[in-house]
Amino acid sequence: MAVTLVNPSGLPEIEVYRQVSIATGSKLVYIAGQVAWDAKGVTVGEGDLAAQVERCYLNIGTALAGAGASFDDVVKLTVYVVDWTPDKMPLLLDGISRAAEKLGVTPVPPATLLGVAALDVPEHLVELEATAVID
Repeated sequence: MAVTLVNPSGLPEIEVYRQVSIATGSKLVYIAGQVAWDAKGVTVGEGDLAAQVERCYLNIGTALAGAGASFDDVVKLTVYVVDWTPDKMPLLLDGISRAAEKLGVTPVPPATLLGVAALDVPEHLVELEATAVID
């Protein structure tokens, strides 16, 4: 495996991700920001943050598979949420859990969560991008 995820001593342990990823592979995979579109470009879960988070993770899984990778190879996730406030965290975590169950994974690489004013279309509440390393 090309990626090892760790929580170094001296940094807080965060339940939903690890603080550091150590990559030893030789091939980088950059996944463009994924929104809550299905394969036909139709928005899934309009107005439902958890449903859109789930769809974004499923789309990342599809993109990774297309590159010959999986969530085990992800070294960094970036999550953009429209009008982020901390009270939205349960919805975010619910969407991640639902996607993880469907994908059969535990996506815990280092992650950055950013609140943004808007995304590409008004119906999109979240966008997720990933970087992976494979051998």
